[in-house]
Amino acid sequence: MEKLFALHDAYISQVPMEFTRGLMDQINWNTRLIGIKGPKGVGKSTLMQQYIKKNFKDGDRHVLYCSADAGYFAEHTLVDTATRFVQTGGTNLFIDEIHKYDNWSRELKEIYDLFRNLRVVVSGSSLIRFNDGQADLSRRLVEYEMPGLSFREYLWFETGIKIEPVTLGQLLDDPAGFCLGIVRQLRPLEHFGNYLKAGYYPFYFEEKGVYQNKVQGVVNYIIESELTAHRNLEVGNTRKVKALLQVLSQIVPYQVDISKISRNIGIQRPTTLKYMKNLEEAKLIRRLFTNLETTGDLQKPDKILLDNPNLIYTLSSEKPEIGTVRECFLCNQLAGAGHRVEYGGMKTGDFRIDGCRVIEVGGPDKGFSQVKGEKEGYVAADGIESAVFRKIPLWAFGFLY
Repeated sequence: MEKLFALHDAYISQVPMEFTRGLMDQINWNTRLIGIKGPKGVGKSTLMQQYIKKNFKDGDRHVLYCSADAGYFAEHTLVDTATRFVQTGGTNLFIDEIHKYDNWSRELKEIYDLFRNLRVVVSGSSLIRFNDGQADLSRRLVEYEMPGLSFREYLWFETGIKIEPVTLGQLLDDPAGFCLGIVRQLRPLEHFGNYLKAGYYPFYFEEKGVYQNKVQGVVNYIIESELTAHRNLEVGNTRKVKALLQVLSQIVPYQVDISKISRNIGIQRPTTLKYMKNLEEAKLIRRLFTNLETTGDLQKPDKILLDNPNLIYTLSSEKPEIGTVRECFLCNQLAGAGHRVEYGGMKTGDFRIDGCRVIEVGGPDKGFSQVKGEKEGYVAADGIESAVFRKIPLWAFGFLY
């Protein structure tokens, strides 16, 4: 245990505290078993360490942060560690990278049932299924999904100006008032272009010069390590999955031809659809359908986007299509705030949100023709600073979380 506490002290002493993610205030930290999921690089480890730094004194042995891939666990089980921790007075156990430990779900269940006064927080890959398997954690664990930085959070990190998030309802009810309040504090368009290229993953603020290399590293890690370990991707097919991602980074969203994509990367159509499902689970792409209620796992999507604009700029070998970047941003920010996003279809706006609102995305001159017949139809327009009627600056949707 002393080795784990020594590592704990090292991690907590170095964690930065200038900025914290919005998820910090959304989690009910009093819950007995918490799971924080998200793709590599979005800041799950930092969030856990910051919570400890904020709520416990240095050297407090009632709390322990450890990573499941630490060498310590080659000789010790999670249950043994939790037992020893509780016996010495421990009350709050934080386990990072839980997906790297075999039989993690079974042992978490055992820990939960054995120690009723122990609070456990774990983090894991977006690919892991907390509710699967014999452990049946669904009745025990409260799960939170952690996205990358919103445009709002990025601006806080970049400018030091902290602006509280707005709900979608509040934004749509008074877009002009909201945008005016933001513009009084900063110029969003001054920073928006850079956020689209580099700003979604928090490590941008550590080494800006090698940001895209690090994003590529995240992609490689997810494909080569996580998909092979958790979705049985054959190692020999990792290059084809990378090729699939590059094709998707350059595809025009409304031209989804699965057969053509399959031929280009040399795999069967059903396998392509399976890989797309896995890539979406890993938060690398987003499959969009006109009706999520009737969608099957291997159904052909109506539109495909990468998960966030930074991935487009990193993976595309050509200059990205700005329309694709805009749509990717809007979907990413809405989904990050917990909204359901569906493809709007060819005869209406680009996206249907929560089944009731329709949003068309475009440049500063985009009109209302696509949403003319919609009771709740809006235009998200890039390149404008202020809202006019239901024409809202695209950047404003980056303040939802």
